[in-house]
Amino acid sequence: MRTGIEWCPEATVDDAEKVLTEIKALGYDCVDFQSFCHTENIFFQGNSKDMQKLLRVVRNAAEHAGVTVSQTHGPWRWPPQDGTEENRRERFEKMVRSLEGTAMLGSADMVIHPIMPFGDHQNPDPERFMDMNLDFFRRLTERAKEYGVVIDFENMPMPVLTLATPRQILDFVKQIDSPYFRVCIDTGHCAVCGVDPAEAVRETGRRYLRVLHVHDNDGRGDFHWLPETGVIDWQSFSKALHDIGYDGVFSLETNVKPAGLTAEELADKKRKLAELARRLANG
Repeated sequence: MRTGIEWCPEATVDDAEKVLTEIKALGYDCVDFQSFCHTENIFFQGNSKDMQKLLRVVRNAAEHAGVTVSQTHGPWRWPPQDGTEENRRERFEKMVRSLEGTAMLGSADMVIHPIMPFGDHQNPDPERFMDMNLDFFRRLTERAKEYGVVIDFENMPMPVLTLATPRQILDFVKQIDSPYFRVCIDTGHCAVCGVDPAEAVRETGRRYLRVLHVHDNDGRGDFHWLPETGVIDWQSFSKALHDIGYDGVFSLETNVKPAGLTAEELADKKRKLAELARRLANG
């Protein structure tokens, strides 16, 4: 199983090849490109052609470094801004633009969250919540098909939502019923909802599980800690991936925080994290 880690250039791509070469030197094969997640950055400041120019730099840098952009993360705004038709229309347009960008990067997968018309911690009308999500993602899946990109629907750390647990996400994906709409299992979000990530892997199965967001926490907050620093049973999770024949990327949605570390300590922690990812990926 290949390993990957999150990467999110926000202000410049001038150092893209240098950063990706360092990621490759640590032993990662792939990156999760997360710059489509936040739409107030260089990739959305201009028009589509401006974005394409920047993405060509990123793709060339990845090819030179020997790294694959295995997945991207589609637009996600905090706090959620999906309450009006105008909000949802604007988000849809940026998601389509991100699908185009994902294809330009040579990636076949874009992870995305449900739309949250009532916010992230309340759900006064579950039926309307579901109807809006079904309409939104049926339309978006048709656009994904045009670009040859699979939308990977992510489980969430907000138990109050109708679409949060891996089971709810899987059922929703089956309702959309398209090979261009599959599942992303986020291990940390599982833990916040009291779900064993290994159990989620087995329940989702190889047919529907496309990509991963790998990180840890204390079971209460979505802190994106490094694996083996929280409550998740990582050996069980690794075994479940191998048992279902998962052949995607073991992709970390976390990284070593440099605060308080010397350059040598930071380099050592990054090396150990990459080694841990390979160990868990290899079972």
